[in-house]
Amino acid sequence: MGNGLFKRTMKIDSNNNSKIKYKLLSWYDKNNYTFPWRSSTNPYHVFLSEVMLQQTQVKTALPYYLNWLRRFPKISDVSKASNDEILKQWEGLGYYSRARNFHKAASIISKKYNNCIPKNFDDFIALPGVGEYIAGAVLSIAYNKSLPAVDANAVRVISRLEMNNIPYPKSIKSISNSILKYISKKRPGDFNQSIMDLGREICKSKNPKCNLCPIASHCKSYINNCVDKYPIKLKKQQKKHINMALGIIIHNNKILISKRHENGLLGGLWEFLSAEINKGESANECIIRKYKKGLNIQVEPYVFIKKVDHEYSHFSLSLDAYFCNYISGDPKNIDCEDWMWIKPKNIKLYPFPKVNHKFFDEIETEIKC
Repeated sequence: MGNGLFKRTMKIDSNNNSKIKYKLLSWYDKNNYTFPWRSSTNPYHVFLSEVMLQQTQVKTALPYYLNWLRRFPKISDVSKASNDEILKQWEGLGYYSRARNFHKAASIISKKYNNCIPKNFDDFIALPGVGEYIAGAVLSIAYNKSLPAVDANAVRVISRLEMNNIPYPKSIKSISNSILKYISKKRPGDFNQSIMDLGREICKSKNPKCNLCPIASHCKSYINNCVDKYPIKLKKQQKKHINMALGIIIHNNKILISKRHENGLLGGLWEFLSAEINKGESANECIIRKYKKGLNIQVEPYVFIKKVDHEYSHFSLSLDAYFCNYISGDPKNIDCEDWMWIKPKNIKLYPFPKVNHKFFDEIETEIKC
């Protein structure tokens, strides 16, 4: 009797899973959210889009995606490009390690896989920057592999559907297992994208449109009137705020720029040196200290430019910027990857952090004066 009951329960659950799968795919087909990467079956295009869309909204990534493919039509073009070219094309999109890893992955794909994105999960996930999500998304969409793609949308949709009480990100494994219960074996890529679309358009983190949801009748949190409680998240730590100073060195109508070490925040980008202001230290003293430590030169701040505030994912900063005179010393790569003197008109040829762009107009005005 026990075995019979178990089999009957499993049959009911299986039927319910099929209904959820069918309703999601029907909703996906009916709404037909069109994006350039969905009109292409090229695995390179799919791979690029998923990398760009990590932690980035569709509307933000879209122009970058189109510009990237104009500049690098094939993955072999990516592998042949310089780091500066890659980062310049990515400039402003943020999370620059994505670009550096994609560049490295393209080189491996070019040399080891003859410019073909590997179909094998173990081969693909071994590429730089490829984790469980990207592997699942790319291989399901490009190669029809029945793999889960667990992004923030999937976590939200499945957590609410099943009232998953495991806090995120610890819930990722159980969410993956849940998707495997529902996923279409014939259309795994479309199924994963239906979850993405549902989370983006309907099952939003705030003010979800449950009345428009195709699977609301199966959603446990909706039935129990507790949608707002899911997904359960661990309490976020408060963002650290940092006060910094930045110096822009002008000498013989040129400006001095330095390149950040590749491993680290904003790695590989060019910049004007900046540093956190120590307790009891003025912004001017901070700039003098940083240039001595980073490039072995003496500088003298002579005019305040402006203060800017900027937000990163894990911290925020206030930045006091000054124009500085070059006093003495031969620049050396002590605390940077490289350095050079450039004409202000050439500044847009190099990839810079977004916060540095906020001073480009002032530089042009200062040099002209």
